[in-house]
Amino acid sequence: MNYLFTVATALFLVIPQWTSQSSGTIARLRGVSAVNDQVAWASGADSTVLRTEDGGATWKKLTVASDKLDFRDIDAIDERTAYLLAIGNGEASRIYKTTDAGLTWTLQFKNTEPKAFYDAMSFWDANNGIVIGDSIAGQFCILITDNGGRTWKRVPAESLPAALPNEGAFAASGTNIAVWGRSHAWIATGGAAKSRVLRTSDRGRKWKVVDTPVKAGASTGIFSIDFRDARHGVIVGGDYNKEGEAEDNLAVTNNGGLTWSLKKGLSGYRSVVAYVPHGFVKTRRIIAVGPNGTDYSSDDGETWKRHEAPGFDTASFIRSGRDSTVGWAAGKDGAIGRMSIRW
Repeated sequence: MNYLFTVATALFLVIPQWTSQSSGTIARLRGVSAVNDQVAWASGADSTVLRTEDGGATWKKLTVASDKLDFRDIDAIDERTAYLLAIGNGEASRIYKTTDAGLTWTLQFKNTEPKAFYDAMSFWDANNGIVIGDSIAGQFCILITDNGGRTWKRVPAESLPAALPNEGAFAASGTNIAVWGRSHAWIATGGAAKSRVLRTSDRGRKWKVVDTPVKAGASTGIFSIDFRDARHGVIVGGDYNKEGEAEDNLAVTNNGGLTWSLKKGLSGYRSVVAYVPHGFVKTRRIIAVGPNGTDYSSDDGETWKRHEAPGFDTASFIRSGRDSTVGWAAGKDGAIGRMSIRW
């Protein structure tokens, strides 16, 4: 069933439009990556990888491997190049790459540590990327590449702070890592006694960590993080077992993640947050999305308003667009929606 609805709001001073699209699958989609207003990629359970090259009018299912895998994150570099992360214990955690629009895929990394479980990835550019996994025996598992994934190296323990018991990253939307510029990155954690943010300014070689006021617990913590520049960032989350609750699940920073301030206004658990871009610059407007709906802010997360839009697990905006902003969101039962904002 296709539907189109439009909401005009003074907060945006524009008219956001959400349009549902047919993905051709009922698999839950946890990864999505928008390249431009025509090309986007999506991924999810049951080895599902999708790609559109006509703005989402049609989605083509791609074959990656014969094994049944759970592809929780996909990061597109351009129309033909994308990285794909499969999650799970041991060899189920893998990284694939395509350079021919998904016709063929190269297995770049297969985890050999039985207790390791990788959750999300992000890329500064075509060659430099980072992957976060759950901690093992008090040590974070972070992989980095500087050669387009030909090799993935684990960051040594001496370059990282100690991890808390059970601390890791929720593999819910592929947005646990935010990157900015050529070398800054922030990683959001959960599942432990505290919800924390790791940060680096040298492309992942050395890290520091700070506590945040976001509520923590076994199924609770930070699920998504984004920065619009080197100083201004936002984190969201909650308890994925309580989708309608929004207790201490939103915080912002204006000093690069050194400190975080709680804010209110979300209308439920949120698995993804993103600054809305305009042209090549991220604006002060933010969208936070979860399975029960969408919230938006026009003032760097200080105040929020519910947006009458469907619920999704993940979302992604294109990186540039001078006259309009286009993005996609994806979620349960193969749901895919396209959002367009004309400025």
